[in-house]
Amino acid sequence: MADVERVGWVGLGNIGAPMARRLLDHEGGLVACDVVEAATAPFAEAGAATTTDPAEVTAAGATIVSVMVRDDAQVRDVVSALLPGAAPGTVIAVHSTIAAETAEELAAEVAVAGHHLVDAPVSGGAMGAATGRLAVMAGGEADAVERLRVPLARIADLVVRFGPAGAGTRAKIARNLVTFASFAAVAEAQALAAAAGLDLAALGDVVRHSDAVTGGPGSVMIRSATGPLAPDDGLRPIFEHTRSLGEKDLALAVAMGEALDVATPVASSALDLLAAGLGVPHEED
Repeated sequence: MADVERVGWVGLGNIGAPMARRLLDHEGGLVACDVVEAATAPFAEAGAATTTDPAEVTAAGATIVSVMVRDDAQVRDVVSALLPGAAPGTVIAVHSTIAAETAEELAAEVAVAGHHLVDAPVSGGAMGAATGRLAVMAGGEADAVERLRVPLARIADLVVRFGPAGAGTRAKIARNLVTFASFAAVAEAQALAAAAGLDLAALGDVVRHSDAVTGGPGSVMIRSATGPLAPDDGLRPIFEHTRSLGEKDLALAVAMGEALDVATPVASSALDLLAAGLGVPHEED
């Protein structure tokens, strides 16, 4: 394959469009595609080749094609459209969050046709897409992921290959569990703060400030395995200290909820699960 490959992009929605815009000056050229013609107009004005038909993306010579559409069914339709005109060895990167099993099935189908499919969902939202600060979680053949690194460098400042096809999607599911479980905790914390007469906006400022300093929930994701830490593990005293602080503060939150008649199921569950989750369960556990 040429050192600089032509890139195709299918799906110019709220996240796909800002991602694709960062490729407008890609040395190999860009073919932008969306079924809504109005979505492609800014790209045409900027000098990119555009189309409303995914089949024309590979027919126009794109040998790396990113797909950012809504769901599994749309991804399947787009991949099927891309294959007939694809040059041998074309890499299709699926940035949509789909089922891991769908990624595995499509990767096998694409391989039979002589091409490569990488499931490459992203994390960072519209802000990360606009600023090139996305994280990409990739699953697929190592060589195919390496070919993606040149165009992805304009879009993301972290690209991690987790394994074969499907692994990227499984990583995204695990990563989003952190996000949305945290949102549930936020809702509970706000209810508790509101009942105490606190300024919720100011509390949000405090949370964002401290998370920016400490790293937030990701700060404890530094182990290579789950399960109890060995007695001589260097992390054990750190995590035991974290457990002590966490259990104290969670117990205070539960007690505050009882005093204010606010349900705290997230705090109660966290209190029960924290020690084992940190790898430092109490001896009676």
